[in-house]
Amino acid sequence: MINTIRTIAAAATASGLMSYAHAGPLQPIPDTQAVRSVVLVHGAFADGSGWRGVYDELTARGYRVSIVQNPLTSLVDDVAATTRVLGRQNSPAILVGHSWGGTVITEAGAHPKVAGLVYVSALSPDAGETTAQQYEGYVTPPEFVIETTPDGYGFVKPQAFKAGFANDASDAEVAFLRDSQVPINMSSFATKLETAAWRTKPSWAVIATEDKAFDQRMLKAMATRIGATVTEVAASHAVFMTQPRAVADVIDEAARRLSAQTR
Repeated sequence: MINTIRTIAAAATASGLMSYAHAGPLQPIPDTQAVRSVVLVHGAFADGSGWRGVYDELTARGYRVSIVQNPLTSLVDDVAATTRVLGRQNSPAILVGHSWGGTVITEAGAHPKVAGLVYVSALSPDAGETTAQQYEGYVTPPEFVIETTPDGYGFVKPQAFKAGFANDASDAEVAFLRDSQVPINMSSFATKLETAAWRTKPSWAVIATEDKAFDQRMLKAMATRIGATVTEVAASHAVFMTQPRAVADVIDEAARRLSAQTR
């Protein structure tokens, strides 16, 4: 079945652009749906708990959802953590990455259990490229400030966390995210990818239009290059947490479309 899904990649990734508007009540997935697993991969400065809203949305629709806990110590380590979870899936899966998690799913997405990829305000380097190269020619908004520790790990500057990472979250939510952030080994951004799964797997992209961690031009250029079907959501970089239904709807659409095209 995975091979069949791969053959429809070109049709499923025909580039399009939509603005998010929830169309109606949740619809449970049919028992016959082939793609019924979802694996969620968090990005830098966060952990898997931020996916709780997306998890609740998708499990309510009948999906089996797994959440990867990236150590953020290296690209190799994060890909290994993701591959470990993918190996436990019992059906074709949609692999979802937020921010740095996009780099991780780009490398890990070649796994045979992966039917399609969803990039949530995420990076998407090509094979032979580094994550850092994706920023060339673009200007990161001034609200997003990273402080690097003497041993090379990066944190979002606490005083800038709300403005740069989660400007649409409540003060209480921001405080928790800020104080529980997981630092990333900054050398990870200089690691060249060996694989670009988006070259062989159908891709979707959620672009948060109020994202201050990336230049908007950069997000749109990355989505265009990978041939992703694009959905724009009015949200901050923390769109995975602040707009869980919008994100879940894109994942659901990807799974349903791929399943329908394998019949």
